[in-house]
Amino acid sequence: MVVSHNLPFVTTYQADPCWTALGDATRRAIFERIADRPRAVVEIARELPVSRPAVSQHLKVLKDAGLVIDHPVGARRVYSLNPVGLGALRADLERFWSSALSGYKRVVEQTNEEES
Repeated sequence: MVVSHNLPFVTTYQADPCWTALGDATRRAIFERIADRPRAVVEIARELPVSRPAVSQHLKVLKDAGLVIDHPVGARRVYSLNPVGLGALRADLERFWSSALSGYKRVVEQTNEEES
């Protein structure tokens, strides 16, 4: 069997970094706490069974995904939700929801036509 060296490059599915970041349970827990109100790393670490360095690493992933922003308050960094990243998540959910409702509507209408 011979395999050609001239195979076309195919782009694979690339998951949205926001959804990938929230795919981890610890990051979701951190995200939910920050959604409640802005918090510093040390405060988040006190509330979860993970170390401060681990919380910092999770926050970096959330920040790189555009879901949180940080600002200095004295010697600490306080994290809050990024409205832009949150807006992107909401737009995705709206798109998924609209698509699901449209599909449901088509099925119901088709079923009603078949019964008539």
